[in-house]
Amino acid sequence: MTFADLGLSDELLRAVTEAGYDTPTPIQAQAIPSVLMMRDIIGIAQTGTGKTASFVLPMIDILAHGRSRARMPRSLILEPTRELAAQVAENFEKYGKYHKLSMALLIGGVSMGDQLAALEKGVDVLIATPGRLMDLFGRGKIMLNGCSLLVIDEADRMLDMGFIPDIEEICTKLPAQRQTLLFSATMPPVIKKLADKFLSNPKSIEVARPASASTNITQRLVKVDARKKRDTLSKMLREADVTSAVIFCNRKTTVRDLNKSLQRDGFKSGEIHGDIDQGSRIAELERFRAGTVNILVASDVAARGLDIKGVSHVFNYDAPWHPDDYVHRIGRTGRAGASGVAYTFVTEADAEAIDNIQKLIGTKIEIVGAAEAIASAEPTAETAPKTPRGRKPRAAKPAAQAPVADEPVAEKPSPARRSRAQKPREEAAASPAAAPRAAEAPARQRRNDHQDDGPDEGWNGPVPEFLNFGFDA
Repeated sequence: MTFADLGLSDELLRAVTEAGYDTPTPIQAQAIPSVLMMRDIIGIAQTGTGKTASFVLPMIDILAHGRSRARMPRSLILEPTRELAAQVAENFEKYGKYHKLSMALLIGGVSMGDQLAALEKGVDVLIATPGRLMDLFGRGKIMLNGCSLLVIDEADRMLDMGFIPDIEEICTKLPAQRQTLLFSATMPPVIKKLADKFLSNPKSIEVARPASASTNITQRLVKVDARKKRDTLSKMLREADVTSAVIFCNRKTTVRDLNKSLQRDGFKSGEIHGDIDQGSRIAELERFRAGTVNILVASDVAARGLDIKGVSHVFNYDAPWHPDDYVHRIGRTGRAGASGVAYTFVTEADAEAIDNIQKLIGTKIEIVGAAEAIASAEPTAETAPKTPRGRKPRAAKPAAQAPVADEPVAEKPSPARRSRAQKPREEAAASPAAAPRAAEAPARQRRNDHQDDGPDEGWNGPVPEFLNFGFDA
């Protein structure tokens, strides 16, 4: 099957072809025709499968007919974070370049005056975060009664971030006769109730079991002593000689310390976490994309935030506290049909976390010892080719399949996760060996560690340069 078989317009097919794609992913092949037929959709697919294009492409053709009015957007896309909204906007810009459509972003961290000016001109597509949208609606600056198409994207993360009440209120402001598309990587009961309440006879599309990991990713658990994590990681990186890798840590302090350690060992590494300012984050990501650095050490703020082709390996330096994060972490590799390898370091304290992960994905992950993992770290023929560590890695050639855009998302840990996050620290504090070290540490240092040692609260994200662009005639 090709995109030409899905009923898209010639102009849209031309844009998709120029972007280098000809074969839709399963979620796109099933969703696009139904969206074009104006049906409500519940789309469940794992990260990296092209959910974004599955609603962006048909929306462009649907909105090609009609006219926008001031302060009355014709369609609305709700996103949990501004980074995700910015990437959806990039998709509209890329695939809608032959259509006369206007678009605006309504997100935090940006001048409200510029956004109001864009709305006054009238927009076909409004991409918004719930908080900013409700703010402007409450001020009477926007009307939603002309919106005939609603997309709720990353609904499960909306739930985690506490946006469900806002979404329910937004839905009551929209016309009763509208088309609603709901996309999510998982389908918790609360999201199911939301769908039952606001969608009309929806078609359910599930291309992978909820919260499942891609079959393209080889998963391994590596049993390791907590004190030997860094040595084991360095040895595995040397043996595998990875093309590019993302290493996930649970704490910002661990990200910083591990990155410095890798740099001292001669690796070309960088870091991403919530304490880095916006400009530095985007610069670091560009360095990673360009291959200037081929190892990126990151906290969970980047678990859904990296859409970079050719990532051959993912290392969970720390086992994630929340099982959903495991799926999204390893989803940074094995994208768009490529193969990837994901290693998770496991210590004695991680037994409960690993149990929860395996229950979620419904499969047992193979356990190997550190020595065995080092010996078998060499990539297979299916993974990215070897690149000598002293040379600049060559970027992997993107697979000419479907447009896949996975979106970054900021995460606010739930109370349960915070409780889980505190557990390792409480156990460490209770240990007899920890008391002398804690007593010797300066008070100021202890205070800083306490402030910095928790889970990353979220990614404020880079401010995109295309905040008020539209499609030129």
